[in-house]
Amino acid sequence: MTVTASDDVTTNGTVGGEVAAVVVLAAGAGTRMKSSRSKVLHEVAGRSMLSWAIDAAEQVSPEHLVVVVGHQRDQVEAHLREVAPAVVTAVQEEQKGTGHAVMCGLAPLGEISGIVVVTYGDVPLLSGETLVAMVENHRRSGDAITVLTAHVPDPTGYGRIVRGDDAGIARIVEHKDASEDERALDEINSGIYVFDADILHDGLASLRTDNVQGELYLTDVIAHANAVGRRVGAYVTEDLWQTEGVNNRLQLARMGAEMNRRIGERWMLAGVTIIDPATTWIEDSVDIAPDVTLLPGTQLLGATSVATGAVIGPDTTLKDVEVGEGATILRSQGLLATVGAGCQVGPFAYLRPGTELGVDVRLGAFVETKRAVIGAGSTIAHQAYAADVEIGAGATLCAGSIVANDDGESKHTTRVGAGAFIGAHSVLVAPVTVSDGAYVAAGSTVTKDVATSGDASGARGSGLD
Repeated sequence: MTVTASDDVTTNGTVGGEVAAVVVLAAGAGTRMKSSRSKVLHEVAGRSMLSWAIDAAEQVSPEHLVVVVGHQRDQVEAHLREVAPAVVTAVQEEQKGTGHAVMCGLAPLGEISGIVVVTYGDVPLLSGETLVAMVENHRRSGDAITVLTAHVPDPTGYGRIVRGDDAGIARIVEHKDASEDERALDEINSGIYVFDADILHDGLASLRTDNVQGELYLTDVIAHANAVGRRVGAYVTEDLWQTEGVNNRLQLARMGAEMNRRIGERWMLAGVTIIDPATTWIEDSVDIAPDVTLLPGTQLLGATSVATGAVIGPDTTLKDVEVGEGATILRSQGLLATVGAGCQVGPFAYLRPGTELGVDVRLGAFVETKRAVIGAGSTIAHQAYAADVEIGAGATLCAGSIVANDDGESKHTTRVGAGAFIGAHSVLVAPVTVSDGAYVAAGSTVTKDVATSGDASGARGSGLD
């Protein structure tokens, strides 16, 4: 029977039954990654492959979301507690095939009815939109199973889709078990399925290990469905990347490049200029306003946000940095910092955690800041170090200025007032305060507070007050 959206078979306003569970398979050893880290924890665009899979799974609003863990399970479970604490974990102690993995995934749930989706933890480009479309197609078709398939130019290594007389899927043959004629087929199984729960339970109970690998194949549930007169349908995607898993570092790099290309295209269509998309890397968590320009070699990572009109790059890396409107950051690096509107940073500046630049601040070549709050319009033109310091508006620190924050035992805070002028090659030894409008002569070592009325001009190599 063909089910349409108007048919009266709805549950909670949706066609067909609810999604009772999504089972994400993530128990494999991943030996080809040659890593002490679980394969599914390797990152694409700043996020683990497993977190991408969980995000996609959540789009179908399942009652239960189960991740099947096995190899390096402690790592995976710890990661899940951070990124998806509501997820149920199920353990596959021995890897006995995909069918066995799904059995393990369903075990904690007891008897369920409705729809069960099966996907993988190493397919980061599978989108939630595709899973939603698969589920809707499954509901409307009345099929017992829906398989995500694709036509590929080189199907080597993939399970082949063998169609029946009714254009449904008669069976899926693993590459190692396929005949020459079957290997010539170009429609492949992605390993991603939507099942009616009843046929899945019955099919799993019927699985046998009489195959080359001696494993319980989930694909054999298709044969079971056909044997009991239940149709198996396909949802064919033209986006082959959504069927691609990652098994080694080469595939991981290719997947990362493709994900980055898609992220870049999304931002360009939203009004961001990216001069060289191939050398510009943007993680998924980044936010960019229209009319931002990203020059070659730029990396925007973590929770970085860039306001309209800013120019970043070339050769700049920012992680967890907030950039204000019209700011320019050239050949520099920033981490956990705030750059105000109209600021000019670089080249070769290093903004370390706790840096807060007010509007129109200028930091020039080889300036390093850490836990530095710098007021509007202030300038540190070149070759300076400013840490644990509060600098008022319109102040100037000339070339070679150092705010020495550490006495060997603990760190202290220095305060430089608004409009103060710190001459070249001066050292402010914390904790000291330079008052508003005060002058410190070039080459001074300041160990005492400097008052506005008595500036430190002309002194050398001594404590000044």
